[in-house]
Amino acid sequence: MHTSSAPATSPCHCANLRRATRAVTRFYDATLAPSGLTVTQYSLLRHLAALAPATAGALGEAMGLDRTTLVRNLRPLADRGLVVEVAGQDRRAKPLALTPAGHDALAAAAPLWRTAQAAVADHLGQPGLKQLLAGLAGLETLAP
Repeated sequence: MHTSSAPATSPCHCANLRRATRAVTRFYDATLAPSGLTVTQYSLLRHLAALAPATAGALGEAMGLDRTTLVRNLRPLADRGLVVEVAGQDRRAKPLALTPAGHDALAAAAPLWRTAQAAVADHLGQPGLKQLLAGLAGLETLAP
């Protein structure tokens, strides 16, 4: 468990949260690097595996992402053949699903993601992690 805490360098809560988020993202990305996925891509694949088939709208809603951000993050996964549009009941909707290569990439990255998860839990300790998760859940209610 990590016990020292760095003082906030900004009086802005948002700036401090963003800085912490970037640090955590860099840590997960470095841990996931051998899989060839970023933590954002891993998260997209996990959500899509759970929801598939799902429209971009449904996936974005589940992840709290706007359509532009979602499409920008899905493009590299589609280009690598990990995600594909599938036939849906409504011709206007274009449901997405993982390809077999997408399932393989997700499975290969999962142990690395679990390693990152455990490291964050160890760094914060269980009480700290529980408090962080509760605080983050509360912050999500700020936005309409």
